[in-house]
Amino acid sequence: MMKSILTVVTDGSPVDTALAQAEALATAMDGHLDLFCLGVDRTQTGYYYAGANAMVLQETVTRAAAEATELEDRMRKRMANSEARWGIDTGVAQLADIGRSVGMRARFADVTVMPMPYGKDRGAECEGIAEGILFEGRAPILVMPDGHAPVINPKRIMIGWDESNEAMSTVRAALPMLMRADLVNVIIVDPPVHGPNRSDPGGQLSQFLARHGVTVEIDVLSKTMPRVSDILMRQATDTDAEMLVMGGYGHSRFREALLGGATRDMLEKSPVPIFMAH
Repeated sequence: MMKSILTVVTDGSPVDTALAQAEALATAMDGHLDLFCLGVDRTQTGYYYAGANAMVLQETVTRAAAEATELEDRMRKRMANSEARWGIDTGVAQLADIGRSVGMRARFADVTVMPMPYGKDRGAECEGIAEGILFEGRAPILVMPDGHAPVINPKRIMIGWDESNEAMSTVRAALPMLMRADLVNVIIVDPPVHGPNRSDPGGQLSQFLARHGVTVEIDVLSKTMPRVSDILMRQATDTDAEMLVMGGYGHSRFREALLGGATRDMLEKSPVPIFMAH
């Protein structure tokens, strides 16, 4: 069961869909919803380096603190009549350090519910928050498409499976939802012909899930489109999947917390909620 649900609220991110999902999830699972109202100092340290003094720098922090307080007031009014158990905390973070601030909280949550980090009307902090949850908090994230209705007990879930450690970590974290589903489709795109599981792709995962009482079907698909993300999104639509479970990947020479192209594409265009871990 997911007993600790977190959502991070900032001034530059649409909150309604994610908050509705987090609230509904906390209510259905008799859990606790934690709202973290985060004021973001969006100035980069280097920008002020040559001419800034302590007063100027303090002004930007004070502005971010006021933003956090205003967000807290809004959220208290929004949650006043909620059936869920909930609590609110505030904080301030510089844009460059937002991943660490969010990650420290996300690591103690069963899941963090957030809106899509990419797309229209997204603040610069949205990507950093998603990265912080996944890579610094090492915690699962449930990403909601804008305007999507809350999904509490999805009856049909799709797993994007590639045998990676990230995908396996995500499956383990998603087990409370997978065990409640009527059917879980494991989607494998263009498996390697010389891999260790070439004769039975997805077989070990299927056995693992079946021992937890999950009803599983495996679909092995050819790579008929240039990007795997496009294939997964089309398959989710064609099979009426209510949620997609997949691993989150980082690729960077300089830092781990940089979402790769396929992951980023999914987190911008997916028609269904995505449950993701690293």
